[in-house]
Amino acid sequence: MSEPDREPTEKPTNTKREAKEEDQWMIRNWIGVAVVSIFGLLLLALGMMQATGLVDLLAPVADTGAQQWGVFAVLALVVLALAGWSWSAIAG
Repeated sequence: MSEPDREPTEKPTNTKREAKEEDQWMIRNWIGVAVVSIFGLLLLALGMMQATGLVDLLAPVADTGAQQWGVFAVLALVVLALAGWSWSAIAG
């Protein structure tokens, strides 16, 4: 038997209050991951439509193509920052 099998990493909860707090923590963190995933997919779809010329949603914000891709890059960094914050809450 290996060492992790002898001592589990997570201890069972002893009270209903502990179980409820753990459930709420898990729900809150996984909702954060879901929201970041949705924003990431929307950003990916926007980038693909922008790259093919199907839409020009960023035109009111930026005039040239380079400025539009700059705005897109800023949006991507925001989504990455949200993802890092969301995933750090799960890990820690």
